[in-house]
Amino acid sequence: MDTVTDPTRHRILTGDRPTGRLHLGHYFGTLQNRVRLQDIGVELYVVIADYQVLTDRDVADDLTGHVEELVLDYLAAGVDPARATIFTHSAVPALNQLLLPFLSLVSVAELGRNPTVKDEIAHSRQSAVSGLMFTYPVHQAADILFCKADLVPVGQDQLPHLELTRTIARRFNDRYGAGVFPEPRALLSKAPLLLGTDGTKMSKSRGNAITLAAGADETARLIKRAKTDTERHIMYDPDGRPEVSSLLLLAALCLDRTPAQVADSIGAAGSAALKKVVTEAVNEYLAPIRARRAEYARDRAHLRTVLREGNERARAVADTTLAEVRAAMNNNY
Repeated sequence: MDTVTDPTRHRILTGDRPTGRLHLGHYFGTLQNRVRLQDIGVELYVVIADYQVLTDRDVADDLTGHVEELVLDYLAAGVDPARATIFTHSAVPALNQLLLPFLSLVSVAELGRNPTVKDEIAHSRQSAVSGLMFTYPVHQAADILFCKADLVPVGQDQLPHLELTRTIARRFNDRYGAGVFPEPRALLSKAPLLLGTDGTKMSKSRGNAITLAAGADETARLIKRAKTDTERHIMYDPDGRPEVSSLLLLAALCLDRTPAQVADSIGAAGSAALKKVVTEAVNEYLAPIRARRAEYARDRAHLRTVLREGNERARAVADTTLAEVRAAMNNNY
């Protein structure tokens, strides 16, 4: 993980699509780090990207419920709405209005070359590629630049999106002669890749994930059916034994140990012993998070208050940025 010097001088934008509950891959991949950055004093903006649900879906099913579930996961993980701004795309009109001038700064060819867009299109659930799917990297640029975020936590696969954001910021400043936008830099994540129970990448859409909201019994059932292999001796070998190694990594993250140390403690006891260790480690680690989540879930009005206050703060920031954009473009009338 890249280090952040002088945290109070930085602003970070990150977020998720509200398509279901967050899982352990999300927690160790991004949520845990968001809380760390918030706690050292970085100004944190978290977008619930409700409009982007439609990039690869015909309709956004139970959107309100999914948005509330995300807020629950954020609060349970430790995101503090008094120090972080949690907001939704659809509630910040000025953010979305930035999409129009930003689209004028990129070519169709540039959008088509984006490798992440190509991959998203290849795995799209829609029979045809929508304009929203094609242009969503520019929408992400609006997410980042509306609040003038200068740091964006990303994995390697998201670097093309961030580079497009930097290009848009630079071209806007060059074209309109005003240093309105920073060129944000990547805060590269060394997030661990956790496999799902079926041995593929843990994903909300694949039904192979252990969610933060899962109970202890459900977690035990999910881990019990997790794919392993036939070798009895347990060892950490991500290339040769990916499923076993992913379980070892999960236990290690929860126990604050190395995967090799966990493997050594199990030795030749086999997959059943491995799954027992993982189950106990995950349930113990998640117990306080689950307790906080259950407490917040009892007060749905509080969730709506968190969103309302976050949306109000985000709207104020977006309105200011849009006014600067209009002034720079000489259409502030």
